[in-house]
Amino acid sequence: MTIEFSKKLRATETAIPGVVVYDLPVHGDNRGWFKENWQREKMLALGLPDFTPVQNNISFNEKAGTTRGIHAEPWDKYVAVATGRIFGAWVDLREGPSFGAVFSTELDASQAIFIPRGVGNAFQTLEDNTAYTYLVNDHWSADAQGQYTFLNLADETANIAWPIPLGNAELSDKDKSHPRLPDVTPMPGKKTLVLGADGQLGKALRKAYAGDASVEFAGRADFDLTVDASYTGRNWKNYTSIINAAAYTAVDTAETQEGRAAAWALNVTAVTRLARVATDYRVTLVHVSSDYVFDGTQALHSETEPFTPLGVYGQTKAAGDAVVGVVPRHYLVRTSWVIGEGNNFVRTMANLAGRGVRPSVVNDQIGRLSFTEDIAAGIRHLVDSGATYGTYNLSNDGAPQSWADIAADVYEISGADRDAVTGVDTGTYFAGKEAAPRPLNSALDLGKIKASGFAPADAGLRLREYLGR
Repeated sequence: MTIEFSKKLRATETAIPGVVVYDLPVHGDNRGWFKENWQREKMLALGLPDFTPVQNNISFNEKAGTTRGIHAEPWDKYVAVATGRIFGAWVDLREGPSFGAVFSTELDASQAIFIPRGVGNAFQTLEDNTAYTYLVNDHWSADAQGQYTFLNLADETANIAWPIPLGNAELSDKDKSHPRLPDVTPMPGKKTLVLGADGQLGKALRKAYAGDASVEFAGRADFDLTVDASYTGRNWKNYTSIINAAAYTAVDTAETQEGRAAAWALNVTAVTRLARVATDYRVTLVHVSSDYVFDGTQALHSETEPFTPLGVYGQTKAAGDAVVGVVPRHYLVRTSWVIGEGNNFVRTMANLAGRGVRPSVVNDQIGRLSFTEDIAAGIRHLVDSGATYGTYNLSNDGAPQSWADIAADVYEISGADRDAVTGVDTGTYFAGKEAAPRPLNSALDLGKIKASGFAPADAGLRLREYLGR
């Protein structure tokens, strides 16, 4: 078979999701030929995942008819023929609807193919002295072999049309003994780990991902972010995303000596360790931020506004945000005035309304409520849709209100007199109290999250639903 010179670099999708064949430009003359077997910038422009290869392997095969596979490995691989010609066959052995899908084709030195983790790879040489190269994104180890999934080359369901019948081909004894498709245990997909799963947002994330076996939930008892063993005792190669819903949120206590240390430990030091894990293992890190990273002097806070935190809590959140910002694959979800399952402002006001209390509530801090069901839904949207990595503001929608306005709404919805709520300014409310400084304006610009395809619900609607009205 003669190699076709000077083809254009081209990608062709196959019947197996994620498996893509590439035609490579090969330049030749009377001396031989030259090709760019792997060129990251050009490949990414064609849509190849940035799978960050770390090891290059070569399989040399002396005789035509040498047949190897079908092996599904726990890493992605980019494979190509260095010299010679092969018949390649690939079978999807991943959990999911495409399990058992088959694709086969002939490849020469002018072609390559990308094979995602869990897709079985096999080839048969059609010429003597054929070399087959693997560019992979994990280091081979003896331990990793225990994570392989195998399929018999002669499987009747796959029904691969080997050019050289297997009875006349060169096979290893191991490949002859691999199971048929009905006996194959599919390779499980990578998982998402939700940290802080027992908090207000964590509980909402449990509901958002209910029934999804690919999501693990870890409360503090399962994953203490301040303990070394939490980071070293887990095989991070099996995860695709970490959603960090854990944080130190005691705003006033953070101003004390003990609280300051605890806030920095959880909001900065622990986040730094998660960022290192995410970077080292190519994991997407989802981290939840706060309006407290701003001083509240802007009428509407955008994702690009510089940090201007007023107190210790805001300073630790800003520092954590800066760390997360350097993780290659990250979603920084900035929210405000969180309301979920557990003690919160709305529940407190509803209880006071039920008891006939006439409270004084701050009327010069402006913002929007963020209900945890919408934060969780927004996070899932970003991850599932593959939205562009970066920072996204996420609160509920509607006109910004003061805490006093919201308290009056709670009273009215609860059947009490909204005029029972008296508004006072922040200085008066906190006079004589040990309290952290608060931003006076916490309203977030929601344009970016909406442009990604997610529309946060109106805060007033969610408030009525929350109160059962």
